[in-house]
Amino acid sequence: MKAFLYILKRIFLVIPQMFLISIVTFTLIRMLPGDPARLQVGPLAPQSVVDNLRAEMRLDEPLPAQYFAYLGNIASGNLGESWVNRSDVLEDLKERVPATLELMTLSMLLILLILLPLGILTASRGGGKLIRGIKKITFGYGLLAGALPDFFLAILLVFIFFTVLGIAPGPEGRLSIGAMPPPRVTGFYLLDSLIIRDGILFRDALSHLILPAITLMVVYGGAILKMTSTSVGTALRSQFTTYSEALGLPQWRVAWFAFRVAAPPIVLMTGIVTGFLLGGAVLVEKVFNLNGIGGYAVQAVTTADYAPIQGFVLVAAAFTMIVYLIVDLLHFLADPRVRVEEHD
Repeated sequence: MKAFLYILKRIFLVIPQMFLISIVTFTLIRMLPGDPARLQVGPLAPQSVVDNLRAEMRLDEPLPAQYFAYLGNIASGNLGESWVNRSDVLEDLKERVPATLELMTLSMLLILLILLPLGILTASRGGGKLIRGIKKITFGYGLLAGALPDFFLAILLVFIFFTVLGIAPGPEGRLSIGAMPPPRVTGFYLLDSLIIRDGILFRDALSHLILPAITLMVVYGGAILKMTSTSVGTALRSQFTTYSEALGLPQWRVAWFAFRVAAPPIVLMTGIVTGFLLGGAVLVEKVFNLNGIGGYAVQAVTTADYAPIQGFVLVAAAFTMIVYLIVDLLHFLADPRVRVEEHD
């Protein structure tokens, strides 16, 4: 019951947040250089043609009138139309969002399966030469990760594994050239190929996701590794750990107790990194030609295409808030202090 009330309170906060985000986005986008009407008709078109197109786009109306018309369209499920592609923005996003979420999901899985255990390992006390060597490597990686540009690493991986070694596919999209996508069920090629039991298509889709997923893992996973190492290390040096060892509890049980105590800050950092992955996916998608919402947003910005930019920001904001809502709930369940504060 307490968890339900906690979620309800967070959901009520989402509504004003989304409203404020829509206002800020709507205003800032219209401060971008360039006239969308002029960009569409070209520099040689007469001014009368530009004025007629501005009236058709409602760009000649006051900004508040444009915003309330925009809110009305959103309320009816209409995110507008791309002025460049003449396509429905909502349909474009439905088509492209699965590609971005699939990349982010695989990247987070790699972080949790590789970097999280490494963080726990580096927090352990003692160890032989192998453990000490791993600790030194992870320490160097932790210093490098935050300063490494994602697009540079993506290009570097393409050069090494595709151009030089030839063991990875090139930046040709989500599938090899000529391969047919699986019948759309979820939009995730990996899941959809498993649903139809097509192992060849699954391996093809996976091979095209490995390098971009590794890129995001390396660039953004360092924060989770360092937080895990610090939190678990602090827990292992605490008094309750010493007391547990003095009682003769098995080492694995002592480590489990330490990880439970260290879990809340790790969960919070994981949620923050998940939000960063969405921003990082924008440039990485462009490098690997994955046709997700990142490339869609970049194209919209360069062409002053208002509706796709607004749609992308709303989707990104909604995704981030959902992630933070889940993180808040996990933190609420994992940390008794949060439940006490909420009760007070």
